[in-house]
Amino acid sequence: MCVYAVASYKVHHVCVPCRLSFKRHADRSRVHPCPTCARPLVSAGHDFAPPRRRDLRGWSVVAVVLGAGLRYEGRSACGCAKEPGYRPRTRADVRARRIAAAREGLPLAVALARPDAHTG
Repeated sequence: MCVYAVASYKVHHVCVPCRLSFKRHADRSRVHPCPTCARPLVSAGHDFAPPRRRDLRGWSVVAVVLGAGLRYEGRSACGCAKEPGYRPRTRADVRARRIAAAREGLPLAVALARPDAHTG
């Protein structure tokens, strides 16, 4: 049975400078503003688990992942075919993947999505 096909689930939207996360409906025609700073919220995906607001290191990792164009999306649209993808959780993981991306000539988004920094 499909996980996301049964009901319309809300998507996490994030304001990284304010370190806030909200769940909103995935309406692509509408831009959701941050209630604190009025910047547009970034769509983080269905399976985003926000760090605590005072966890600056965790939010710096979230900023790198979202800045690279990745989302915390665990399943495909129907929920049948795809398992949750890897996303780094610590700054050490991000640093290792940046070094591997520079060494191997890969885009940062590809290196961040790999479970092991040194293998494909």
